[in-house]
Amino acid sequence: MKTAATLPDIQTEGDIKKLVDTLCYKANNDTLLGPSFGAASRIHWPYFLTSQYRYWSTTLLGKKDIEGEPLPEQVVLPQGGHHVNHWLDLFSSTVEEYFSGSKAEEAKQLARQLATRLSATRLRELPVD
Repeated sequence: MKTAATLPDIQTEGDIKKLVDTLCYKANNDTLLGPSFGAASRIHWPYFLTSQYRYWSTTLLGKKDIEGEPLPEQVVLPQGGHHVNHWLDLFSSTVEEYFSGSKAEEAKQLARQLATRLSATRLRELPVD
C-alpha cells in the first residue's frame, strides 16, 4: 500500500477521471448517500460524468475549454447538513486514497466550497411557509 508520501498529486485528466469515477461509485454504493444518487438515476450518466471531468479538469488543471465559471451541469449533492458532511468526508477520503500534494488539497478545498455554495443556493430555493 502506498503512503501519502508516495502517492502522486492530481496532474492529468486521467487522474481527474479516476477521482470522479471512484467517488461516484462509492457514493452510489454508500448506505447514506446511495439513495440520493439512486434518485438521480434519471441522469444521463455518460453526460453527467463528462461534465464532472470537465469541471474538475478546468478548476484543478486550468483547462480552458469552457466559457465562464465552470459548474457541473447536474450536481448530485445531498440536500442536508449530515449528508453534505458525509459526502465531503467521502470526497476527501477518495482523494487521500489515490493522491497527495497541493492539487489534492486544492480538490478537497474546492469540494468544500462547492458544497457550501450549492447548499446555500438550495436553501434560497426552498419555499417559505
